[in-house]
Amino acid sequence: MASSPFDNDSSSLTLSDRIFEQIQTGIVKGDIPAGSKISEPEMAKAYGISRGTLREALSRLEERQLVVRAPNHGARVVTLSYEELVDIYQVREALGGLACGLAARNMTDAEIDDLKKLLDEHEQSINEDQGLSYYQQEGELDFHYRILQGSRNKKVLSILDGGLYQLMRMYRYQFSTSTPRPLQALKEHRRIVEALEERDAELADLLMRRHIRSARLSIEERQRNSQEQKG
Repeated sequence: MASSPFDNDSSSLTLSDRIFEQIQTGIVKGDIPAGSKISEPEMAKAYGISRGTLREALSRLEERQLVVRAPNHGARVVTLSYEELVDIYQVREALGGLACGLAARNMTDAEIDDLKKLLDEHEQSINEDQGLSYYQQEGELDFHYRILQGSRNKKVLSILDGGLYQLMRMYRYQFSTSTPRPLQALKEHRRIVEALEERDAELADLLMRRHIRSARLSIEERQRNSQEQKG
């Protein structure tokens, strides 16, 4: 059984695990571009691994919906249409709001304090990158994952474990590389934490929905601008 994307014990990682995580990070950050064809001989040589180890990693990436295979065409990095991306954000908005409201009731004070410290680290990272991007590593270093975990709702986590989590990370990163969205996103994150501290479930739900909706609207604006330029 494939390990969860939320497992972070690096000491127990096998070679296949490490290669899987390296390729996954490359896809999420766009170093391996969306839609690009994956050449198994070239990639195996680049990572210094056997074809068998690479295929195992690619199978796991396919389970996460980051890689797709087609008969006679091999494997490619996933490419989502604009409509598919909007669909994902709509689902994420509903799940995120629900989870955040639950987290306001269920997260411990210590977990909320740790979340505030995490945002301080994120702010430093954004400043170091001159406000141009807001890349969050997965699992415990991801703000949204911390809140989803704090919801104590296993069903929500299981949906994300099916691939939605990584797709969201991929497009959240690639669509956050233009100002002022990274700094605005951080500001919205801090307001959400304030609602969690106040144990205001209704406000936390509302703020998270607004936050994810703002990201979706930013993508929609990009799409409109792109169509106008083509026109």
